[in-house]
Amino acid sequence: MKNIIVTGGAGFIGANFVLHMLNKYDDYNIIVYDKLTYAGNLDNLLDVKDDPRYAFVQGDICDAEMVEATIQKYDADTIVNFAAETHVDRSIMNPDAFIQTGVYGTYVLLEAAKKHGMRYHQISTDEVYGHIPEGYSSVETDKLDPRSPYAASKASGDLLVNAYFITYGLPVTITRGSNNIGPFQYPEKVVPLFATNAIDEEPLPLYGDGRQMREYQYVIDHCEAIDLVLHKGVLGEAYNIGTGEEMENVEMVEILLKTLNRPHDLIKHVKDREGHDRRYSLNIDKIKALGWVPRHTSAEAVEKTAVWYRENEWWWRKIKSGAFKEYYEKQYGHRWQTEK
Repeated sequence: MKNIIVTGGAGFIGANFVLHMLNKYDDYNIIVYDKLTYAGNLDNLLDVKDDPRYAFVQGDICDAEMVEATIQKYDADTIVNFAAETHVDRSIMNPDAFIQTGVYGTYVLLEAAKKHGMRYHQISTDEVYGHIPEGYSSVETDKLDPRSPYAASKASGDLLVNAYFITYGLPVTITRGSNNIGPFQYPEKVVPLFATNAIDEEPLPLYGDGRQMREYQYVIDHCEAIDLVLHKGVLGEAYNIGTGEEMENVEMVEILLKTLNRPHDLIKHVKDREGHDRRYSLNIDKIKALGWVPRHTSAEAVEKTAVWYRENEWWWRKIKSGAFKEYYEKQYGHRWQTEK
């Protein structure tokens, strides 16, 4: 690997991955290819904007001609695909964009990688496994059982990647991450939403009883694991990336409020999300066997994220003052009814 295209590289996890790679490797060139939808933000990449090893291309992964032109211009040899519509709530309101990007866009990238003999890595999610019953953790060979349009689009992408490995011998790997949190996460997601609301002493709309189980993973830990799989992962294989520990959403909120010194009564239970998965849990033995372990617990990840949002109002205030307000009202306006 020398010239790596990072699709979706101006988004949350993608930007953190770009910063990680440029900081760690002196001899890699990173080409960020991003459509710059509402969640793409070049402010995430300000630290590297003048780095000669970094280039930015505004483009859609569904645009085969633009993808081809970018590969040729930069002599790219690797694609790491972060590009996706990612918010489950938005996928329930508008599935079309998720299918276009997650399925057709993945196909376009795979075709380009096949044509040029490129290394390909797909960023996926624990949500492809669906709701996990108590007492079990998902392993990479489990059946995919997505329950939201978002999860279904990601599972479809995974299956396409696997098919290109089996049918065409394309050198691929997949990583399936748990809930990522940390710097630059768009504030529609629960932790940055609750952190920024709490900073302004506004209500925190907690779905249902708040007892849903998640693994909150610090984004840099995730990026380090992706880096490892790119270099040492077995081709054709998928790897789960998580914390190995679970946390109820209500516990996450309590840690966040304590860190920000805000009162517990900001929590407002609202009508639950449609089809809300009760529990995700990942078995991470496979990635640990490559030599990776998370450096943050879930509690530490929540604390560190809350502090980042408290110290970086310059980044999120302009986001929450714009079109975000319209989305927020559409998503939560009908939910402000306390669960009994």
